[in-house]
Amino acid sequence: MTRVLVTGGAGFIGSHLVQQLTARGDQVTVLDDLSTGRRANLDQLGLTATLVEGSVLDTGLVDRLVRDAERVFHLAAAVGVDYVLRHPLRSLQTNIGGTECVLAACDRYERPILLASTSEVYGKNDRDGLSEEDDRVLGAARLSRWFYAAAKSIDESLALAYWQERRLPVVIVRFFNTIGPRQSSQYGSVVPRFVRWALRDEPLIVYGDGLQTRCFTDVRDTVRGVLKLTDLPDAAGEVFNIGQPMEVRIVDLARRVIELTGSHSEIRRVSYDDAAAYAERAAGYEDMRRRVPDTSKLLRYTGFQPAIPLDETLRAVIDYERGRGEPPCAASAAS
Repeated sequence: MTRVLVTGGAGFIGSHLVQQLTARGDQVTVLDDLSTGRRANLDQLGLTATLVEGSVLDTGLVDRLVRDAERVFHLAAAVGVDYVLRHPLRSLQTNIGGTECVLAACDRYERPILLASTSEVYGKNDRDGLSEEDDRVLGAARLSRWFYAAAKSIDESLALAYWQERRLPVVIVRFFNTIGPRQSSQYGSVVPRFVRWALRDEPLIVYGDGLQTRCFTDVRDTVRGVLKLTDLPDAAGEVFNIGQPMEVRIVDLARRVIELTGSHSEIRRVSYDDAAAYAERAAGYEDMRRRVPDTSKLLRYTGFQPAIPLDETLRAVIDYERGRGEPPCAASAAS
């Protein structure tokens, strides 16, 4: 039994990670301020994890929890394009200040840490098969669209600096559009948003021309990749992409969701400039045409590569959403 701390463990990916950690017998403590995470994500699973409601910016609390743990998974962050556009300052403070707080505590107590980052750090680099060493290409600094990417890039730099100067064993993982049950549509996540609209026979709103592509990764594959890296000494000080490299156009994703749900929904294309959710706070919003991961490094180090088919994941999301019965979600950005 290992004592584990998971920051952001009541969130979407975090709760799936906690589920697997407790299943293998680890003693898990979750630190979450429940701003984007949900207590129900843990309660409904009957997990034995201990939930501590608090912030990664609380240095005293973080110090105590890290001291009592043997390993740390740092997933706490302000997430989702829509959330960051609405709360740019809070997002920066949480993502940068919170990560520094957790890293400093891990350094004090010599605790190995896995830091969750994102494919957003690649920015507008749309080459085929983004590797961990590829350039980051960000847009204009004034656009809050890039605040999240900039903050996560700083998080990675902090973590790598702790490794280089202090030899703090840190592993960085970049998630590529992880999807699955328990993901919220509230923060701009396109798959649960499409599924909820389809289940209500409402129009599926596709921003732009819908020909932009994404690579969607089943959360079970994401968690498997994380756990494969956890006990790998050679992974310390390294960065790994975790993603399913199969591209799908957003408009084709919408069509597939309609087919799998048996919905009578139509697809409605809306420009970013005309979208009510963006008109007031995100003029000049930039969307990425494509973002495809190269996961050969993950495969080389662990022998693992995400491979769960998209349809299987979509069916799992549809089954989950059918059981929720929540009111319709408001329009928000594709991610």
